[in-house]
Amino acid sequence: MCGIAGFWQGSAQARSRLLELGRRMNDEIRHRGPDDEGVWADASSGLVLGSRRLAVIDLSQAGHQPMVSPCGRFVIVYNGEVYNFACLRKRLQEAGCRFKSRTDTEVILQGCAQWGIRKTLQRLNGMFAFALWDNRSKRLTLARDRLGIKPLYYGWSGSSFFFASELKALRVHPDFQAQLDLDSLILFFRHSYIPSPYSIYHNVLKLRPGSFLTIDAPAGGRPTPEEYWSPKMMAEDGQLKRFQGGSDQAVDRLEKSLSEAVRLRLVADVPIGAFLSGGIDSSTVVALMQAHAPSPVKTFSIGFDESGYDEAQEAAKVARHLGTDHTELYVSPRQACEVIASLPRMYDEPFADSSQIPTFLVSRLTRRSVTVSLSGDGGDELFGGYDDYFRGRRRWDLVRRLPRPVRGLGGTGLHLWAALAPMLKPVLPPGLAVRASADRTRKARLVLQARSPEALHRCSVSHWPQPANLVRGASEPPTPFTDSQRWARLRHCEERMMFMDLTTYLPEDLLAKVDRASMAVSLEARVPLLDHRVVEFAWRLPLNLKIRQGEGKWILRQVLCRYVPRSLVDRPKMGFRIPVGEWLRGPLRSWSEELLSEPRLKREGILCSSLVRRIWQEHLHGHQSWDSMLWTVLMFQAWKQEWM
Repeated sequence: MCGIAGFWQGSAQARSRLLELGRRMNDEIRHRGPDDEGVWADASSGLVLGSRRLAVIDLSQAGHQPMVSPCGRFVIVYNGEVYNFACLRKRLQEAGCRFKSRTDTEVILQGCAQWGIRKTLQRLNGMFAFALWDNRSKRLTLARDRLGIKPLYYGWSGSSFFFASELKALRVHPDFQAQLDLDSLILFFRHSYIPSPYSIYHNVLKLRPGSFLTIDAPAGGRPTPEEYWSPKMMAEDGQLKRFQGGSDQAVDRLEKSLSEAVRLRLVADVPIGAFLSGGIDSSTVVALMQAHAPSPVKTFSIGFDESGYDEAQEAAKVARHLGTDHTELYVSPRQACEVIASLPRMYDEPFADSSQIPTFLVSRLTRRSVTVSLSGDGGDELFGGYDDYFRGRRRWDLVRRLPRPVRGLGGTGLHLWAALAPMLKPVLPPGLAVRASADRTRKARLVLQARSPEALHRCSVSHWPQPANLVRGASEPPTPFTDSQRWARLRHCEERMMFMDLTTYLPEDLLAKVDRASMAVSLEARVPLLDHRVVEFAWRLPLNLKIRQGEGKWILRQVLCRYVPRSLVDRPKMGFRIPVGEWLRGPLRSWSEELLSEPRLKREGILCSSLVRRIWQEHLHGHQSWDSMLWTVLMFQAWKQEWM
């Protein structure tokens, strides 16, 4: 696991200057790779490739990056792990390739030389982001894994092109311009993250998952990334090629696929452990790990004393049954709040999933004992685990039955909406049925105006349903929620919502959260449920093997029940949360007051101060619970204070 950075200026430069600037970019992401660093420069082209290495496989200097191919044509910097590298290495050796190291880095490098970039990418099973320089054609290629587990930013400024694992490395470059992109900021307030390809800065983008970008010249036209793996085609193909066996056969097949995915992710030359929340996903991963391990697996969890937020007791029960070497840490509100000051630098751009705090805390706890940790992320999106999928079906069934004139009522008075309230209550997403009639009216209208399950889901997951009212002088750009060309043609409403989460919430929120939190403490997090073969098999499964009788993840529960008692499986989903609402009224109040002060908001002129102040006062006095909306504002304000 590593951090990568580099730039291309398109004209000859002094080699010493190039190397010095590359080292400075590397220094900004040292946490991603504390074991080694390297910088390589092509002075005649003005190109630099930089790497910080966290040594996990082949700890020797043979794994040093940037790495040059034996023929001298290709140079690579690479972040990630390719789990089938041993198999690919064997195939390359049979084709005549000779290897100097035991690393997966060299397998990618020689694979690109032997098979070409696209075919190599299609053969890789893993998480990765890399930059490959072709000395002969003078082309630079950036690539990212299928699901977006590893990050990669890139951008232009004048005649310079630059890229990095994290935005902070780009800011070092003297040509970088930290110009706030207000349109992207609107997306942040809607989703609590900024979806790819956008970033918080003008002229800086995220490479979309499953794609690669080839640049012929740093100051030329802006090339379009190419897909080598399409989630849309994958999901549609899965619907056409449904699994034809019975339930028991499907459970057997899933268990075998997951077991193989976990086994591949146990390959390392450093200690390995696992995050264990006690939920179905992480418990399944740990159960399969323990089945492969000759000794107790090291597992880690954190807990909170606040009622309704603590999963540590459930995790401890699973750990005892499986016989793991379990470590847990109970965190006080003071300890958790101390993390907040480091969040803007850890996440580089505004990010407001408050579970970023416990994710960092469990990562820090885990890193004290191991260098690699397996995570259970992905189970909800693949196997229908979120309650919103069930509620979404009920809402959509109701909304589409209503006459269009009723759904399209835009200026209807509150008395009519009050009359419709009993009918509309099941339609409103949790937390949206607020007491204030004006807010209920506004949000009910948004739900009723939805013309597709995708639009309905967008309304449900929106933190600020109308963020354009908050950000001055901006307009909301298109996303997978609004671009119907990117929607998969799927039969069931639930699957359409799951697909939207697979391509938005999973890579842009969950995986980004885990990557930044774990790499902040130099911990590699591996995600076996997102082995692309498991993902593809999950999309072949009929919906009734995922959701049965209003309960999600049915098939995953059956796999887990082969390892632990059903009493440890059948419990309500809690989620990895902190009591933000209570803390904003308590230990975080003074911090919040400073960031949300009316003079400050007016002076900055970015957000509508009257709107922010209204919801802050309503939250403080207990009239409403606006913790989700306020947290997005606070995370933006804290980020701006750090970076702008």
